[in-house]
Amino acid sequence: MTAALRVADVIRSCWESYNRAHRLPPHVLKAVRHILRCRTAALGGHIHRCDQCGSEVPVYNSCQTRHCPTCQTSAKEKWLDARLAEVLPVQYFHVVFTVPHMLNALIDANRKLLLGELFGVANWVLQRFAHDPQWRLEGQLGFLAILHTWTQRLQQHFHLHCIVPGGVWRAASQEWVPSRGQWLFRKESLCDAFRNRFLQRLCSLRKGGKLAYGGRAASLADDTAWQTLLASLAEQTWIVFPKPTPPDPTQALDYVARYTHKVAIGNSRIKALRDGRVTYSWRDRSEDNVEKTGTIPVAVFTRRFLVHILPDGFHKIRYFGWMAGVSRKAILAAIRKALHVEPPACPELVEGAKAPLAERILRQTGVDIALCPHCGKGHLQRTAQLIMPHRGQSP
Repeated sequence: MTAALRVADVIRSCWESYNRAHRLPPHVLKAVRHILRCRTAALGGHIHRCDQCGSEVPVYNSCQTRHCPTCQTSAKEKWLDARLAEVLPVQYFHVVFTVPHMLNALIDANRKLLLGELFGVANWVLQRFAHDPQWRLEGQLGFLAILHTWTQRLQQHFHLHCIVPGGVWRAASQEWVPSRGQWLFRKESLCDAFRNRFLQRLCSLRKGGKLAYGGRAASLADDTAWQTLLASLAEQTWIVFPKPTPPDPTQALDYVARYTHKVAIGNSRIKALRDGRVTYSWRDRSEDNVEKTGTIPVAVFTRRFLVHILPDGFHKIRYFGWMAGVSRKAILAAIRKALHVEPPACPELVEGAKAPLAERILRQTGVDIALCPHCGKGHLQRTAQLIMPHRGQSP
């Protein structure tokens, strides 16, 4: 049985020459080193035996790096388990904040700073709307925000996915105020507020001398070029897209989990690797939403993939409002009391959370990771036999 291609196989095929030709930051080099060693003898592992045909299969340890496509299904399931006890029986909303591509070069030169600002601006906008009497809530939102930096073709596209329970918490009166059905805030108003606040923050950062102008952003050090950029951005309609999620808590949680631990491209989308070129699948969401394929040089693929590796210590999932900090558990209990509900909102979810990881992944993705690769019928059972790491192996 031929092993499926992975993102690591594509990068490995050109890594020696690519690494020599490019000056890469330490956090990117470290991430690549982990990705290339993931599920290889370099990390050691265990022998598993098929319960049907008796074949012995080496199963190597994973790297657990957040940018590794091989590790993210397991990481997503663990994250989902942790959220099961927090779901509320209310309408949830999915709000996407998208930064115009005109800012890509400036963000590249100030990755930590401006992506951090993106989180802060989204929180400022949503909380300001939640406290504004015209939207008839007047309380504190709680929500989580997840950063994505890519398109289906691995190009830069900086945006936040925010998952917002539909309602606010009024701490003074210990009251939960629900949003009105399938409606949270007016889309056009969100767009204007997002644009105005982000531009305000950019001007403040520039005035304080906190912006860098390296690489493609070099020309923006000039005041005339800067003012031209600001004028163009001010004329654009910035994109904020709010929509309700499916109403059932089980569906809402699954919907959230799709966005939490994604990497720029998953292993399943790698279709072929030959003659220094990689073929991958992508979905054309701007036109017909049909799956298509593209073929590009492996060096181009590698460059596009690496640009989405975030700096060490940068949190791509963040929590705001009453979801933030150590008070979240106490506030959740108070909200449930106000709603007259008991945790968890959906009992069968807890049973699912206790199932083995392989069962949960099969239920969520349809992929049986324990299936024997030799007979295709039996399942692999872990034995006591260890595989020691090959320390000398390099990516």
